Amino acid sequence: MSLFLIRHGETALNAARVLQPIDTPLSATGLLQADALACRLSRLGLAGIVSSDLPRALRTAEAIGAATGLSITTSQLLQERNFGELRGLRYDTLGFDPLVMTAAPAGGESARAFADRVAKAFAMLVTMRAALAGSLAVVTHGLVIRAILDAHVVLPAGIELPPRIGNTSLTIVSAVPPHGLALLDCTSHLDNDSRDNERSLSGG
Repeated sequence: MSLFLIRHGETALNAARVLQPIDTPLSATGLLQADALACRLSRLGLAGIVSSDLPRALRTAEAIGAATGLSITTSQLLQERNFGELRGLRYDTLGFDPLVMTAAPAGGESARAFADRVAKAFAMLVTMRAALAGSLAVVTHGLVIRAILDAHVVLPAGIELPPRIGNTSLTIVSAVPPHGLALLDCTSHLDNDSRDNERSLSGG
């Protein structure tokens, strides 16, 4: 009865701390991470996979699909927040934090519009999971996972959200109210060759 929230594998622009264009692919490390995650999930009895349609998420989902034999449904609701004309720029040179800005950047999405979209996405995920006989893998993006956890999941007492969501990290939440948390931002499937880079940008 769970939703497996998964951030996509690493991209070269994650590592370079750049806000990403929509067509950004996984890096070589990201591909290793996706395969390691897929191996882990193949033992957990998944019943379905839904993914953001952006290439970095979809390629991660495809690794899971190959390991489990499950088909993939895509949804634009699971896309990362749209940063418009800030895409392609280095995060550390902007002089402000676009990941927490409330206004919409030029050509992009405001924090309120993003939150409303994530709420629709979460309702969709709950409905999808209810139609399955097992858990649903949800491959998406760092800010989407944080928004779900912030607004729709009950965290255990004393548990705080991490400062960043790791590449291919696994977060497990209940698909039924009150949507409790069972696992948070776990990357135990990664080894030294594929470990998460804590300096890389999580979001954008």
